[in-house]
Amino acid sequence: MTQPINSTTVPTEVVLSKYVITCGDEGVQINEGRRLAFVGAGFQLKGFSEVVKILKKILDKELRIVSSQENDWIKAKLDLQNWQQVNAMMQQHIDALADKEGLLYSGYLPFTDPRKLEYDVKGHMVRPHNVHIANKICFTLGGGEQIYNLGHFQISADWVAEAPKALVKEVILPQVEFYKALAKRGDLPFVFSEKGELGETVAAKNKAALAAVGIK
Repeated sequence: MTQPINSTTVPTEVVLSKYVITCGDEGVQINEGRRLAFVGAGFQLKGFSEVVKILKKILDKELRIVSSQENDWIKAKLDLQNWQQVNAMMQQHIDALADKEGLLYSGYLPFTDPRKLEYDVKGHMVRPHNVHIANKICFTLGGGEQIYNLGHFQISADWVAEAPKALVKEVILPQVEFYKALAKRGDLPFVFSEKGELGETVAAKNKAALAAVGIK
């Protein structure tokens, strides 16, 4: 039906999510923002810089990034002895990583009620202190985490179809091995989240790119 000339109806604007890079720890919950998960929020993860460039191209040039409490990757990489050291170092290093990669550092996710951070991000830590209960690894394929699940470690694979196979292996496989060790299990089942703003076709391409490096 044609609208009258004086109608106040305007086309619906598509509002895209504000994407935020976090650790893939199962305790990280983002209440406002769309989560893109990388172990340690990308700290000392080989290939992360190249992935950020791809994410800015396919999702948003203004990506956010947050640090979070009790990060096992940071603890291992920096050979730290207690969580107080880990928490302080993660904030410092993720803030510096944001500067290096041209990301917006939103702040720090604690074990409290959801906290409003900078750049329209809100979240907190929800797993028990010093305990990991995830029993699966979830790969996001269509534009970040759509539904939070405390039983899932998260890995963003929203970018892999745009990357060389060598980069996919370099970034994805160390994360998988780290979470297997963290869970103290010989293996962790994989699940795939295909929903999101990138659409089904892109998600299918990302899933195929993962299969090409043995993730299926």
